[in-house]
Amino acid sequence: MSEINEKLLIDVGSTYFKVCTAYGVQQHFRDFNKDIFDDLTYKCGDIIHNYQKDDVFVCSSANGGLSTLIIGITSSFSLKYATNIAFNSGINIIDTVLYKDIEQTSIPSDLIDVVIVVGGIDSVSNIFDQKLFDYLNKINYSNIVYVGSEKNTPYLSENIENLVVLPNIITNRLHVEEENLKEYLTNLYQADIMGKEDIKHLYDITSNQIYSTPYIVNKTLPMIDSKFSVANPYILIDIGGATTDIHYSKDLVDENMVTENEYDRLVFKKLGVYKSKESLIFAAKNNEFVYELLAHLKVTENIFEEQSEKATRVLMQLAIFLVLCKVSTYRKAYVNLKLLALNSVVFTGGITKVLKQEEIEDIVSFFYKKILNSEHNPTIVLDNNYDIWTLGMNK
Repeated sequence: MSEINEKLLIDVGSTYFKVCTAYGVQQHFRDFNKDIFDDLTYKCGDIIHNYQKDDVFVCSSANGGLSTLIIGITSSFSLKYATNIAFNSGINIIDTVLYKDIEQTSIPSDLIDVVIVVGGIDSVSNIFDQKLFDYLNKINYSNIVYVGSEKNTPYLSENIENLVVLPNIITNRLHVEEENLKEYLTNLYQADIMGKEDIKHLYDITSNQIYSTPYIVNKTLPMIDSKFSVANPYILIDIGGATTDIHYSKDLVDENMVTENEYDRLVFKKLGVYKSKESLIFAAKNNEFVYELLAHLKVTENIFEEQSEKATRVLMQLAIFLVLCKVSTYRKAYVNLKLLALNSVVFTGGITKVLKQEEIEDIVSFFYKKILNSEHNPTIVLDNNYDIWTLGMNK
């Protein structure tokens, strides 16, 4: 019996439940009027009861993940390194603040789950001053962690209440030391789950740790060619109900970082098709090429007001276009990917149940021609069974 036959794998998304057994994957559209645990056990209880708690493995993106704000000294080292670790831990970054600009930086209104402060190698001191404390006093956050120069630790600990201090993520050779911060963020995610009634009940059916789905998907990437014909380099785009994630291999970016991960992840929290539909439409209306794209799709902007299957399909197509724009050289962002070097683009998430292969190919081709002025066409690979996450769960 193979490893997968002995396990029950469950993914709790913002829109769907997915349950994987030896007989394949089942999907169930969530009933948003019901508690997550009640809905899952009502729809899949007959399957779940066949397994011991030790053999049930759960990942979830239903709690939206943790939001973080990162304050760093430099864009090229501290901010980049901390952002990299946070994304790979399945964390949603709402903003980054360059310390020299902190007095001019706007104050986020939302509650932030965790603030990360970073800067300097261990031999450097006197990096932070009163400006940091003034800024922190204006924002609303639940946790704060310091992962910068150890010489600044006593000063910051004296002035910041409940500060968690971890070893510096920047080595003296300017490499990334990621494990301590990654473990802290993963445990924080667990604590967040345990604080949410409808998700913590999932521990009634599993004795294993519940991980964030993006973290699990990142684990699948080195194994993806065991399931799909994928040519390197490639990206994986996961378009769901609440977010759009891009997982990409390191050879698509010019980086000077040394980390254990071959792959990184970007999350766009406001580019989902159901829960964040309004922000997706807002982003579309603010993209100068979208009206041309709508004309290409033979629809007008009235489609934004419609509640129909066709409107959902168009929103899915817009999400693909917008997320490619965000990681292209057309936009100055945290990461610009070498999209002209791509051989494959893998799509997973709810999109695979809505769009046909040719509808996705049409959008990708439009993007390359319009934004990159190129006839380049990477191969489009669809995770039609919506089970790519199972590779990471088995690992």
